[in-house]
Amino acid sequence: MGFCVAIDGPAGAGKSTIARLLSKELSFIYVDTGAMYRAIAYYYLRNGIDVSDEEKVIGKLDEIRVNIEYDEGVLQVILNGENVSGFIRTQEVGFATSTISKIPAVREKLLDLQRELAEKNNVVMDGRDIGTCVVPDAPVKIFLTASTLTRAERRWKELKERGIEADLSTIEEEIKARDEQDMNRKTAPLRQAEDAVLLDSSDMSIEEVVSEMKRIVGEKWR
Repeated sequence: MGFCVAIDGPAGAGKSTIARLLSKELSFIYVDTGAMYRAIAYYYLRNGIDVSDEEKVIGKLDEIRVNIEYDEGVLQVILNGENVSGFIRTQEVGFATSTISKIPAVREKLLDLQRELAEKNNVVMDGRDIGTCVVPDAPVKIFLTASTLTRAERRWKELKERGIEADLSTIEEEIKARDEQDMNRKTAPLRQAEDAVLLDSSDMSIEEVVSEMKRIVGEKWR
């Protein structure tokens, strides 16, 4: 039976970065559930399918195969046999992901794979509903958040470092819209589990967040 660290929180809170570093510190497997959903959203966008058309989205689900592999400990997302890890981190894909993740059929497609990974391995798993829906009995649940402005600034800096021009105010509005959509979706809305530890990283460095999470995990691990 595996030991699962479930990290939930809003878009731009740094979940993926933190979870990846934490998994290395703990020698656990990192499972980026958001990347799995992003791969599905990317499929629809690349094929010109309107992600707001639930009937069309469901009709194409059987054509989609998402798997994960690890290359020197780094998670790779495979979509229909193609490694799409380098194409799924755009804002467009992010917003499409929030739209399709509201559809129960999409969630069911990935749920079994995610639970199987958590059952068979020691994992750090991040997403929007890991502690509330995917692995509700996880021994460690952390809700990682930060202010909207902080999350927007982090995203803006990330894009700038990649040579991509972006407007900070536009990014902030997009994050607000994503939060609204994630928190109000009917299926598995974004919320903090009752037994999750709230961790606000607005004024914390990445190293400080990882250190605090290691402390939290250590208490349960013992």
